[in-house]
Amino acid sequence: MKIPYVPNPPETTTPEDAAIVARIQARRAPRPLIPLDLALLHAPPVADGWNSLLGAIRTKTSLPDDLRELAICRVAVCNKAWFEWAQHGPLAVEGGVSVASLDIVKAELLPETRPEALLNEKQWAVLKYADEMTRNVQVNDDVFKLVRAHFDDRETVEITATASILRIYTVVMF
Repeated sequence: MKIPYVPNPPETTTPEDAAIVARIQARRAPRPLIPLDLALLHAPPVADGWNSLLGAIRTKTSLPDDLRELAICRVAVCNKAWFEWAQHGPLAVEGGVSVASLDIVKAELLPETRPEALLNEKQWAVLKYADEMTRNVQVNDDVFKLVRAHFDDRETVEITATASILRIYTVVMF
């Protein structure tokens, strides 16, 4: 982490900050606060908003687990955020992504064409989109068309938010 951690348990000076810490602890339960929480709690309102957004992305989107985790894993690779890879690679496998497919996700560069035996069209679209968003910020029209061929407005926003939030996190924290 580039930002030091607050003490664990976090010290609070206002009832509002104590409520924020309690909300974050409740979302993490039964696990303890993670380093991300302890870094973000330097700015409790930001930590609170982040907690709410991450909770929505992890549990309230319409995306299936494989697609959500593929987006997260690809951003982790592009940003060399190996801590995130270690956390989300196994979640991708639990979500139905094969270990062989993760080798494609973990490559420095994605292949020019979809490895049909390993990734379906939706998975490929998510990978290409997350890669393009992370590396270039502006997504080229062909990649965006690929996403739109498989996903409606809501899903496109959810994929975008999933990749974006991890990108912000990896830039700030690693």
